[in-house]
Amino acid sequence: MRIPRHIGLIPDGNRRWAQDNGLNKQDGYYYGLNPGLAALKLAQEYGIDEITYYGFTTDNCKRPKVQIESFVKACVDAVNIIAKENVSLLVIGNTKSSVFPKELLKYTTRTNIGNGGTKVNFLVNYGWDWDISKINVNSSDRRTIMDCLHSRDISRIDLILRWGGRKRLSGFLPVQSVYSDIYTIDDMWPDFTPEQFHKAMKWYNAQDVTLGG
Repeated sequence: MRIPRHIGLIPDGNRRWAQDNGLNKQDGYYYGLNPGLAALKLAQEYGIDEITYYGFTTDNCKRPKVQIESFVKACVDAVNIIAKENVSLLVIGNTKSSVFPKELLKYTTRTNIGNGGTKVNFLVNYGWDWDISKINVNSSDRRTIMDCLHSRDISRIDLILRWGGRKRLSGFLPVQSVYSDIYTIDDMWPDFTPEQFHKAMKWYNAQDVTLGG
């Protein structure tokens, strides 16, 4: 089986899941914590080198205050859970904003935890426009463009998995995802199952990856 070197996860559907289960919208984020760890364990079993989680974006901060507080807390909790594993951890996002959680500042430079190993990236208070803001508009050299990104330490993504049924990238690492294969899952993120992950790997194995060649 051909295994993606780097996968990106868009864990969508938390609010819709909460409403479907008789909860307030903001309550859904808590139920996405265990799926995040389960996905990491599966990625490690497959031998995937790098995994990037889409935490929350600068656009998400337009939501009601109670929801913002909930998804910020969920991101902090998720990072702290994964920081107990053997990983190489990096948090990427606009740290100059008051919304960026101070608890995660220590991970804004890549940090090896335990024995290191799998590269784990979290996008927290991330904006695609913020990410590319330092690119010289006159540059057409790919390496120069990559070096200008705030997310330059995150490599090209082979496969993106999105839960919640939506079929859009929502600003997810626009440079690294230019040749990504995208696999969408109709189930909401809190309803994550290993079978969803296994099906995504089988699907990726059947794709014709040419990178434009």
